[in-house]
Amino acid sequence: MDTDKEFYRAEDLAEKLDVNIMTIYRYINSGRLKAYKIGKEYRIDKQEFNDFLKKCQKN
Repeated sequence: MDTDKEFYRAEDLAEKLDVNIMTIYRYINSGRLKAYKIGKEYRIDKQEFNDFLKKCQKN
């Protein structure tokens, strides 16, 4: 694993996107958003999050 990577917590993304935390958990559980589970918390790579946003973007 690349130790220079930066990560978001699920709570950070919920706040950033102005959605409920459960929405982020649903994205993770459905496979739409890749995450690492560390203890009881999820960590999402910043690049993975940017890729997720690009997939969600309408043209």
